[in-house]
Amino acid sequence: MTRIPSKAEILDWISAHPTQTSKRDIAKAFGIKGADRIDLKRMLKELEAEGHLQKRNKTYRDPDQLPPVTVLLVKAPDDNGDLYAQPLEWHGEGVEPIVLMVTSASGPALGQGDRILARLSKVEGGDHHYEARLIRRIGINPKRVIGIFRKGTEGGRIVPIEKSSSNEWIVMDDAMQGARDGELVEAEQAGPKGRMGLPRARIITRLGDPSAPKAVSLIAIHQHGIPDEFPDKVVAEADAAKPMGLSGREDLRELPLITIDPADARDHDDACYAEADTDPQNPGGHIVWVAIADVAAYVKTGSALDREARKRGNSSYFPDRVVPMLPDRLSGDLCSLHEGVARACLAVRMQVDATGNKISHRFVRGLMRSAASLNYVEVQDAMEGRVTERTESFVEPVIKPLYAAYEALKKARSVREPLDLDLPERKIILSDTGEVTSVAFRDRLDAHRLIEEFMILANVAAAETLIKKRSPLLFRVHEEPAPEKLESLRETAMAAGFPLAKGQVLQTRHLNALLNGAAGTDDAELINISTLRSMQQAYYSPENFGHFGLALRNYAHFTSPIRRYADLIVHRSLISAHGWGDDGLSAQEIEGLDETATHISDTERRSMIAERDTTDRYLAAYLSERVGNEFSGRISGIARFGAFVKMDETGADGLVPVRTIGREFFHFDAEAGTLMGADTGLMISIGQRVTVRLTQAAPVTGGLELELLTIEDEQLPKGGGGPGRGGNRRSPAGRNVKRKAGKSKHKAAKVKRKVERNRRT
Repeated sequence: MTRIPSKAEILDWISAHPTQTSKRDIAKAFGIKGADRIDLKRMLKELEAEGHLQKRNKTYRDPDQLPPVTVLLVKAPDDNGDLYAQPLEWHGEGVEPIVLMVTSASGPALGQGDRILARLSKVEGGDHHYEARLIRRIGINPKRVIGIFRKGTEGGRIVPIEKSSSNEWIVMDDAMQGARDGELVEAEQAGPKGRMGLPRARIITRLGDPSAPKAVSLIAIHQHGIPDEFPDKVVAEADAAKPMGLSGREDLRELPLITIDPADARDHDDACYAEADTDPQNPGGHIVWVAIADVAAYVKTGSALDREARKRGNSSYFPDRVVPMLPDRLSGDLCSLHEGVARACLAVRMQVDATGNKISHRFVRGLMRSAASLNYVEVQDAMEGRVTERTESFVEPVIKPLYAAYEALKKARSVREPLDLDLPERKIILSDTGEVTSVAFRDRLDAHRLIEEFMILANVAAAETLIKKRSPLLFRVHEEPAPEKLESLRETAMAAGFPLAKGQVLQTRHLNALLNGAAGTDDAELINISTLRSMQQAYYSPENFGHFGLALRNYAHFTSPIRRYADLIVHRSLISAHGWGDDGLSAQEIEGLDETATHISDTERRSMIAERDTTDRYLAAYLSERVGNEFSGRISGIARFGAFVKMDETGADGLVPVRTIGREFFHFDAEAGTLMGADTGLMISIGQRVTVRLTQAAPVTGGLELELLTIEDEQLPKGGGGPGRGGNRRSPAGRNVKRKAGKSKHKAAKVKRKVERNRRT
């Protein structure tokens, strides 16, 4: 039986190790295991009841000592100009500790009344007990703004870059931080806004020239609070990491695994290989290997690397840069499956039958060596006979077997029928200096689909294994559409002449039938977009609710631990479930899975919004030189203040302000989602084909303003002697446009407006 430490020994440990005071830390320090933990728990509760310890966030500490990280209230400077702070978490007896703020010239200015989170260091002797260093301001959670600084005679103003914001902010002389006129800055609210006048702000970061091409993604990074600099301790941990050897691993180095990625990929976290199955019980079957970088071997639970990775949640991808989840020493080196280099991995061997169904699988913790790092285009070219010196030796032994296995997986996919949306993805092409040179459609090759199917199969295998072993994990959840959204989609489809039956349990095959029916028609894009908008957003959860879009019952993310924290959790769970080492999923992580799932779902959405905003700004910069040009497009949204148009060529969204559509009054019908001219009867609704002229492009905000020229190939009606004046309800052009909008368009617009409003919210 383990010796339980005395109360004095426990108190001494907590005093000497203020950052390692959870019950788990204490148990580990004294070697307490199994049932003896019950006695430790009882003793800690007694110490807490006696007032010797205070429990806070599952850790114990001496109530007469301040925690190493605590909340402080900054006081006014003393006669010598020194800044002191009041510890708001002091609950001990006797004299309250004196805390001196240690500030730096490059740090933000602190003032009386600021509530901050600070790191404390105990001081022996002297006139104060602790020294505090700022981590961040908290408390009032001051509002932040990204904008253009305009210098005035006394201070200046900040013009926000957000399209939705019109209020400027006042900056006083002592809060400018040396900002120059026209510079892009980040600022925070400097005090409560009065009943009248503009809010006051203090500049906290100068971001440079807003017109510089590479400032575009920087704006989104700061605007959405995406961490883009690694703390020194995180970088130091990554730099100290060493390559993993074969000890405790299965040797996969002779297996000709290859990576297939975009040509400009910086990291390679997945590799694959396939071969014909020689098992006579599986005629025509295949063996598929998927190997994934063993990130868990380098990013240990509770380490600085782990805390930073969890904080970021995922990598964020912009046209000109990547904000990675892990430092480059790991993401671009030790955890990247580079060609010809031995790398640690978690791999799954899957047996697939001739119809693409997975018969069995097993996971291994191994050491692999990538036979080649190929890109999608060269793999596709090689398969189609356009062989190069680089791919020639891989065609027969590697590439063709991969495609043979993919053909089998396609059969299983056709039976399962996952949601098959046809929404071409546009790619922004940048020059070396960061200017947009073109906007192109991303290629969708069989090589892309092959990798997708292999990764999905591996993700399913991971989920099934962990369910079978009763090991906690994070599932990738995608729930079926909400009833009201499904009804809206049904009305939209029926208005366009495509059925979507009621009275049955919705399955993806029903939606695919709708999409296939619309394929090749003028309404194809509208039906695809409406179907997409009817979907729930996918998220992470420790509970399994299935993946509706993929038509899968069990699904977890396993294949991208370099760029997604959820995958790292799944890796750790696999390590624990197989007993592969002490770097698996910890008890503390298991307790916090709900919180982690919510957090990383939020960071994923944050990245998506930031990436979308960056795309909008790049498109606005690209189109700014084409102001005055005409473009074709489709009405994608209706609001009281105007109509949104998605332009065909670039996919950019622009606004047609209602004030520019003639000089008549337009009635806005929120339920129907339409604008109707009071004089001409002109009807504007979602889905109509239009021609527009670009009148304004604002790269800093990403805003585009358009002028409406034609609707459904008809010129806008002219009334009252000139364009847009007064007008005749019986105008032939007005009747034609109204007729083409028609009853069905009106009915469809009612639903589409609701969906659009939900998306924009």
